[in-house]
Amino acid sequence: MEVVHTIPELREAVARARADGQTIGFVPTMGCLHEGHLSLIRRAKQEAGFVLVSIFVNPTQFGPNEDFSKYPRAFDADQAGCAQAGADLIFAPSTEAFYAADATTTVQVAGVSAGLCGEFRPGHFDGVATVVAMLFNATQADVAIFGRKDLQQLAVIRRLVRDLHFPVRIIAHETIREADGLAMSSRNRYLATDDRKKAAVIPQVLEVARKLAQSGVTDSAQLCSAATRLLAAEPAVRLQYCEIVDLESMAKVPDISGRKCAIAIACHLGATRLIDNLDL
Repeated sequence: MEVVHTIPELREAVARARADGQTIGFVPTMGCLHEGHLSLIRRAKQEAGFVLVSIFVNPTQFGPNEDFSKYPRAFDADQAGCAQAGADLIFAPSTEAFYAADATTTVQVAGVSAGLCGEFRPGHFDGVATVVAMLFNATQADVAIFGRKDLQQLAVIRRLVRDLHFPVRIIAHETIREADGLAMSSRNRYLATDDRKKAAVIPQVLEVARKLAQSGVTDSAQLCSAATRLLAAEPAVRLQYCEIVDLESMAKVPDISGRKCAIAIACHLGATRLIDNLDL
């Protein structure tokens, strides 16, 4: 497995793979890889002959009071994990190598980025869309794999690809969960031991809503109310939002009848913010 740090090196490696007749699979990450990330790499290996993984903690998607400087970095472990999962190349640029010092261009995907996390993290999805557009341009990937845990991010990327005609196929990979149901996340390691146990209520409340929907309840307010009532039984978990949204537009829906929807939630435990979702 090769590791490169500049775009010219990356493009040279991709060109060699294409000359060998390989299709290019891509998994963008910010490092601190866990089993969820590794499952994306393994999925990419099923879809393409040559798999590259980017490891880049993108500063433009962090707000002024967010955890960019504290975001966990574990490159040696990440490199070992990528190799074990079957990656062929890691692209790990420095910020200085990736962003021009006087860069002024940003990409905004309006509408789909406005609600949910976009409401509470202004500018976040502009940073995501910009860095992903840059990575798509740099990698020239044929297929890219994203996790469904980051539901709104997935919708933003799909709209980005559609609107700007990027020649890349987007695959959504199912959320990988811990034994107690908690969605795997790099931020889980921030949780204190007691908070980690309490976090298991998050997937439980989503499952309550899904079972109600499967029983025939279609009113979104009723479904969210059932979820948040259970969540309120664990006061350490502070709800930021619980919404039912259309999977494509991320718009709130009053009733789920005949629509492809998901219930999405964001919570805080201590200083750690967690998100999760389930299709209904």
